[in-house]
Amino acid sequence: MNDSLLIATFLEALSAERGASDNTLEAYRCDLEDFGQFVFGRSQTVATAESDDIRAYLSHLNRLGFAPASAARRLSAIRQIMRFMVTEHLRADDPSSAVDAPKRGRSLPKILTIEDVDRLFEAAEADMANPDATPAARHRAARLYCLLELAYDSGLRVSELVSLKRDALRSGKRMIVIRGKGGKERVLPLGPAAHDAVAHYIEAEKEAGKAASSKWLFPAVGGDDHFSRQSFGRELKRLAGKAGLSMTSISPHVLRHAFATHMLARGADLRVVQQLLGHADIGTTQIYTHVLEDQLRETVAVHHPLATMGRKE
Repeated sequence: MNDSLLIATFLEALSAERGASDNTLEAYRCDLEDFGQFVFGRSQTVATAESDDIRAYLSHLNRLGFAPASAARRLSAIRQIMRFMVTEHLRADDPSSAVDAPKRGRSLPKILTIEDVDRLFEAAEADMANPDATPAARHRAARLYCLLELAYDSGLRVSELVSLKRDALRSGKRMIVIRGKGGKERVLPLGPAAHDAVAHYIEAEKEAGKAASSKWLFPAVGGDDHFSRQSFGRELKRLAGKAGLSMTSISPHVLRHAFATHMLARGADLRVVQQLLGHADIGTTQIYTHVLEDQLRETVAVHHPLATMGRKE
């Protein structure tokens, strides 16, 4: 079995057995094809690669400047296809089991303060309130405000957010049904502000003469697909610049981080936040408690009266 067929077969199994998303499958494909190209230069294939080939590949990534986390993701893809081959009796051993993962430090997510989020909303509201805006411009402004409100209100992944279907709104639009990673569904409450934002967006859509026949809540312009996460990211950065925030520190995923961090800071139960975020492992959610700990230490270091003066003998 050549590498192309092997990788395609592996991805098909990953999709069927785990319900992996298109984005996940594409990431695996790119990682494994890159590994295949590297071992080809060592007269090997993905199917015949040995432990030394995998270690050499990781060293190659290190020389290229890959972060440990990125290299570890590549190794994870290699491990999974090796285990797949063993399970399918395509090879007798798993050479990746003898390879250590790259050491990586704790990577804390970027977050926004509550004040930063308020500034984003104020800028979005100003766009919607522009008296000189055309119906099309008001529709775009209402869409961005609605996306912003839903992202911060529910902590949705950006892929979940932009691909919301109109029928995901339930119980008088007070609940939304999300199909997350692995095809798992979760039901999230829709706060009053988010509910009003959706209603205002739908009204602006009608005023702009946009047909509501699409199955997507946020349809793409001139197509059958939904609004892209890249487009949302670009509009969000523009809004950040208007709000006086650093455009490089803003992304749709940062809004998800802000949701989780601010919820925990106000006393939300960690297990509840885990369910809202759709994390399979609570350890993933716990990273936000580390963010809060770091913030507390920084606050004490900056504002405690003894931080800038020595103790008197």
